[in-house]
Amino acid sequence: MIILGIESSAHTIGAGIIEGRKILSNKRKMYPISNKGIIPSKVAEFHSKHISSLIRDALAESKINIEDIDAVAYTKGPGIGACLRIGQIAAKTISRQFGKPIFPVNHSVAHIEIARVMFNMHDPLVLYVSGGNSQILGIINKPFRHYHVYGETLDIGIGNALDNFARSANLLPAWGSSVAKVAEGGKYIAMPYNVKGMDFTFTGILKYATDLLAKEKLPDIAYSFQETMFSMLCEATERALFLLGKKELILCGGVAQNKRLNEMLQSIADSHGVKFRAASDQFNADNGAMIAVVGLEMLENNDHYALSEATIDQKFRADKFEIKWQL
Repeated sequence: MIILGIESSAHTIGAGIIEGRKILSNKRKMYPISNKGIIPSKVAEFHSKHISSLIRDALAESKINIEDIDAVAYTKGPGIGACLRIGQIAAKTISRQFGKPIFPVNHSVAHIEIARVMFNMHDPLVLYVSGGNSQILGIINKPFRHYHVYGETLDIGIGNALDNFARSANLLPAWGSSVAKVAEGGKYIAMPYNVKGMDFTFTGILKYATDLLAKEKLPDIAYSFQETMFSMLCEATERALFLLGKKELILCGGVAQNKRLNEMLQSIADSHGVKFRAASDQFNADNGAMIAVVGLEMLENNDHYALSEATIDQKFRADKFEIKWQL
């Protein structure tokens, strides 16, 4: 079966096509983020401008016509409302015009599922880290089958914290990869550390690091800021591994592209005999293929959605999305 997946939750607009578990194409464009951050209306305009050409390019690379797809899937949420709306409209238009089933997909679950499918995992613990989300999740069956949140940020996502620090430090582009680059060679400065069980907070350390910009060397601040936040995530993740007895660990989401975080989690996994995997960068960044993967799982499960049910939800949590397919 061939599925078209459309991703439009935030700064990236993507169109991916899969056939079975094979990725045929995965096209994406990212809004050029300045040090002013994201202006939703501008990003939505960007998505609207590029969505049609991205879908055409994805079809061309896959060597298929739009009539050949078996279903279309799109990001229902979570995300920025104006951006989500662009992907929803495109998917509903295709569904209506060509009579294809439509599947509203949870963005967070899509990040998990593309990695889980790629590495043939069945019951993983998941550390999901992105701009707006930082969560530790695992499958449970009650009151319905879903990715349960065992721990999460109590304020902002770690990606948001990194981006905010980058803007305060006048780094361009103002996002986490710039912080990681500046952090190379830095020396450690003690910073606030806040973990409560399997939950964590980042606003306190963000303010502390930002205040240090006028007093300490930028590489030292960036290194310490990143290292401390990653240590918080790792402590909470290791606690969850121990308490739940999981033998598989997935790192996913935009911040999963950070090599240092991967190194730290690999060390934890090795010490506990746990299989650890993170997908390649193109699949941890927001992309259409991950939406298509969940769309295929929903199609194979014989799920059905009327066009009137193809809605968006800016606060669509992973633990509200039912997992009906077999892992």
